Amino acid sequence: MRMFLISDNVDTRTGMRLAGIEGVVVHERREIEDALNAAIQDESIGIILITELLAERVEDLIRDYRLNRSKPLIVEIPDRHGTRRPADYIMRYVNEAIGLKV
Repeated sequence: MRMFLISDNVDTRTGMRLAGIEGVVVHERREIEDALNAAIQDESIGIILITELLAERVEDLIRDYRLNRSKPLIVEIPDRHGTRRPADYIMRYVNEAIGLKV
């Protein structure tokens, strides 16, 4: 299985390419949807990396894939400018998932 990147900037794609990860650079919602659908249909792809900015634009589509498919794994990553999430993102996620404040 291989990884595939869907990015909104060339620098992120270049960095991943140096690590051996192929990918595409897209900007419009339709391009994001097409790239995501193509990657999901490719049986050789086990993990899809998508930048947080793009994931926000197709949040509904990603949620649907996560609920209805077991593969591939879709992972949201920060781009070269850093994360868009608040510092306590992981703690809030855990609190929501298990219903306890840790």
